Amino acid sequence: MASTDQLTAQLDRLAAFDSGPFPVLTLYLDMRPDQHGRDNFDTFLRKELAERVRTFGAEGPERQSLDRDAERVREYVRGVDASANGLAIFACSAADLFEAIPLAAPITEHRLYIADQPHLYPLARLMDEYPRYAVLVADTHIARLFAVAANTLHARDSVESTKTRGHKMGGWSQARYQRRVQNDRAQHARDVVAALGRLVKDEALESIIIAGDEVIVPLLRAEFPKELADRVVDVVKLDIRAPEHDILEASRAVMMQKDAETDRERVEALFDAYRGNGLGVVGAEATRLALEMGQVDELLITGSPETLDPGTSTSVTGAGAATTGAERTPEEQLADELVTKARLTAASVTIIQDATLLASVGGVGALLRFKI
Repeated sequence: MASTDQLTAQLDRLAAFDSGPFPVLTLYLDMRPDQHGRDNFDTFLRKELAERVRTFGAEGPERQSLDRDAERVREYVRGVDASANGLAIFACSAADLFEAIPLAAPITEHRLYIADQPHLYPLARLMDEYPRYAVLVADTHIARLFAVAANTLHARDSVESTKTRGHKMGGWSQARYQRRVQNDRAQHARDVVAALGRLVKDEALESIIIAGDEVIVPLLRAEFPKELADRVVDVVKLDIRAPEHDILEASRAVMMQKDAETDRERVEALFDAYRGNGLGVVGAEATRLALEMGQVDELLITGSPETLDPGTSTSVTGAGAATTGAERTPEEQLADELVTKARLTAASVTIIQDATLLASVGGVGALLRFKI
């Protein structure tokens, strides 16, 4: 499965891709089996791919490129990893493009586009929805550490310390024993925090979720340096023996809640900047202009593209988009354009999952690096 670093690099390559006069095929597939355990994408792919390609004339370089793309897609899909929940493919053989991205994160519906540029907004939305973070599950004896990215556990570590048991000795012996237990537990906490620090640094993780009991959590917190303490999102209850899928599910729920809170904060910051100091713009036209001038530091765009208001500025472009009969909507074109411009100008992209937060400004805005 693709890691977040790989997805970021692929998104940047695709944003910079120029197909010239040739159409680009973009395919998103939901690879999850249905309730009967069978794949449900074969019929869609067989029917839709052939029909879309046939909308181009039987002769000519555009059709030849698409025929090669279609054959390569069919060949790739036959051998895709069975553990993938989603698949994104971008192809234009005439311009030497074939990017296939198996995903652990699910894609909710099959989508196929043939247009003049890659359809990147769904991939950017997926990356925002499934961020990178660390999970630490610990007790006073064992710690399990995970790096999560793109809905998969892609790095694991563990720390195991000497197990101590309580004994009734009485007097000074009991006191010495208790001090030794406390010292052992404190050392275990230090070892765990050191391992967590290495994982966070090596994997460039911005958030941490802790799972532990009432004994180990205070010990861990006492050892956290500020740079780790500031990354802690929440403390949850998970058994030290919890299976990995339970860890992934529980931590995913925490991150969804955190993402919702962060989205509200970012939108509030956008509105404050727009109203107050001029370092914010809202609406499609103003955001596009700011992106073109390299002003944008962070693009905020709705997670529901159908709610975008393109105004009068977006039109269907490119022969592929105009003739396939399944072109991107103006809203989808706008989302692609803005995300692409953001990636090309090193602006971050934040997808606001709650469409109501940006509804009053047409679904999009941007925080600026500078004003003119």
